[in-house]
Amino acid sequence: MSRETRGTLHLEDAAVLRQTAYEGEQFVLRLEAPACATHAQPGQFVHVTCDASIAMRRPLSIMRVDVQAGWIELLFKIVGPGLRALAARKPGETISLIGPIGQPFVAHPERPRAVLIGGGVGIPPMIFLAERLRADTTLKPLVLMGSEIPFPFRARPSVIVVPGIPAGTIACMPLLEEWGVASRLASRSGFPGCFEGYVTELAAEWLNSLTAHELAEVELFACGPTPMLAAASQLARRYGVPCQVSLEEFMACAVGGCAGCTVRVRTPEGDAMKRVCVDGPVFDALSVF
Repeated sequence: MSRETRGTLHLEDAAVLRQTAYEGEQFVLRLEAPACATHAQPGQFVHVTCDASIAMRRPLSIMRVDVQAGWIELLFKIVGPGLRALAARKPGETISLIGPIGQPFVAHPERPRAVLIGGGVGIPPMIFLAERLRADTTLKPLVLMGSEIPFPFRARPSVIVVPGIPAGTIACMPLLEEWGVASRLASRSGFPGCFEGYVTELAAEWLNSLTAHELAEVELFACGPTPMLAAASQLARRYGVPCQVSLEEFMACAVGGCAGCTVRVRTPEGDAMKRVCVDGPVFDALSVF
């Protein structure tokens, strides 16, 4: 059951279709949510009820959608009792969600070298964005993902050559490889085939290999922990490329009413307080870092 609440914002009773557990208490949850799937854009999120016994909803980024089948997928890691309760939900159960919420990523055709940087539970929007960008043959997305715990998929060596990527950095996400989208992984945990270091350091290695003409075609997109987003913003400044970041913030209502998720944003009129839920979560990196 779906009820439209504002514009393309929907309240849905979503049936659990599948719950898949991965190492590090990570889960991929597939929900039957046709209204959300129809309207969702990369970078947006949903606000879900984890369990009837837990009053506060939790914001979770959308990782994939299938408009025809009417489902969405969410990736989350258990960090408290709310998400632990969500991880216990079984196929056939119903979960209340509000979504899709927020401002999405916007790719620009004049910058076809899209670099998607995802860290930890910031990976989902990058997968969603990559899926949308691959439909445009003029774009050349490169997805770089970092994690200090095992990735929520079984990595494998890539057969897609990416000039500028350090030798030996060959691990990729199989799903992206099947889509024909280049991807590489980074970790400081010694996982085979991964770049040894932060994902933003891997991005710096690749950016440093480009000519001035190639850099003029680059745009960065990032989602992950705040320190990672700050590092991505520094890369944007250093190489003179635009960068969009999706912020992570605690929030109560997630629809702009409580103003509990505000952040300071630089605007042409001066600094202003913006709500991550509806004014974001995607912002220009240089306006917030």
